[in-house]
Amino acid sequence: MSLTIQEHARARLITEGPDPRLVPVELRWDPQEPKTVRVRLPGGVEWSFGLDLLERGLRSPATRGDIRIWPCGRAQLVLELHAREGVAVFQFDNAPLIRFLSRTRARTAERPPAAPATAGSA
Repeated sequence: MSLTIQEHARARLITEGPDPRLVPVELRWDPQEPKTVRVRLPGGVEWSFGLDLLERGLRSPATRGDIRIWPCGRAQLVLELHAREGVAVFQFDNAPLIRFLSRTRARTAERPPAAPATAGSA
């Protein structure tokens, strides 16, 4: 059984054109990196950032490096990614993001805390 959590979502790619384009997006969490979310975009492009940034971005604007996240109304979130090639802006419905975060919280709550390191005596 894989301990990795994946959530498939559709996001609106915001462009200069009149209509946003719906694109498939995959959110992924791996217990080996419990504080990180990976977002796979069309074309195999993957961004990773702190899970806490996604959580904060659901409530209020949050920025870390080249990533900006902010709520858009009561039911949506905007993810803005800055790269050398330009800026990509995606608009998500909150439901799959909240479901993903709930699943990751549940999984981290299941994990026993790491045993503290003790110094050996000679």
